[in-house]
Amino acid sequence: MGRILALDYGKQRTGIAVTDELQLIASGLTTVDTKELLNFLRKYVSEEKVEKFVIGEPKQMNNLPSESEELIKPFLRTLEGVFPKIPVERQDERFTSKMAFQTMIDSGLNKKQRRDKALVDEISATIILQAYLNRK
Repeated sequence: MGRILALDYGKQRTGIAVTDELQLIASGLTTVDTKELLNFLRKYVSEEKVEKFVIGEPKQMNNLPSESEELIKPFLRTLEGVFPKIPVERQDERFTSKMAFQTMIDSGLNKKQRRDKALVDEISATIILQAYLNRK
């Protein structure tokens, strides 16, 4: 089995999480500038077997897509073009940023550490991936 790689796609930064090879555990990997994301993914996929991408799906409370979805659609087309053999699935990402922030508080991080938006994005990607694994 290969790894599942999850993305919390954002305009500025994208949080990335990955499973172990048995696809049991979701772990934060890193956060990259979104403009460098495809280069990062090309390198990662050349070094690790990636079986699937899971991309956060931003929704409003009424279950309609949020306005952020319009930023993600062009990226999804590009991703599928660059990696045509790796399937892409979506995972509802409502409340992941709030859950990530709460996780940081629960972990004992101080205020300065909790202001690290890159860390919030990475934790959000991990929450997206764990939710996907739980659903699967």
